[in-house]
Formats: sequence, C-alpha cells, structure tokens
Amino acid sequence: MFNIGAGEFLVLSVLALLIFGPDQLPKAAAQAGRALRQLRKMADNAKRDIREGLGPEYKDFDVADLHPKRFVQKHFWEAVDEEESSLSVSARLNGRRPPFDNEAT
Repeated sequence: MFNIGAGEFLVLSVLALLIFGPDQLPKAAAQAGRALRQLRKMADNAKRDIREGLGPEYKDFDVADLHPKRFVQKHFWEAVDEEESSLSVSARLNGRRPPFDNEAT
C-alpha cells in the first residue's frame, strides 16, 4: 500500500521515537490508530449513503469506479477489447500483410 521498505521503516521509527519520545510514542500510536479507524468508518458510511441515495437501479455501483483511471479502463479499454475480439484477423488487417512475422511472435 505505501511501498515502505525495511530501511525506510527503520528510519521512520527512529524519527517517531525522537519526535514523540519513548513515553509519548504509545499514546501517539494509539491516537493515530483511532483516527484511522474513524476515517475508515466515515468513508464506509459515505459509500453506504451514496448507494442508498442512488436507489436499487445502481445496486452494483462501486465508488472506486469514479476514480479517473478505473473509469477509463472500464469504459474505454473494455470497449476496445470487445471490438477487437469481435473482428477476425483478416478484418483487422483489411487485407494488408502485417508488418511482422506471425511465426516469430
């Protein structure tokens, strides 16, 4: 998720120990955990509210589909893949010879 290696984690741990001190570090970690749990709960509630607001027509709606990258992949790349799979090789080439050797690839 965060792509943190062992060395980076060690550096972050030392920095946290220096910033918060050994007596305040457990309290800060607990507070960060509570804040993260609260954020997740808020996000889940927002997703549920959006699904309920959209109604039964959109029961399979996924909020992650609104991310621009997923939107493009879902709506544009799937359509291109479907079109290409429906065409035969000769139809895609329009009678022209391909610029590569089919046997070699």
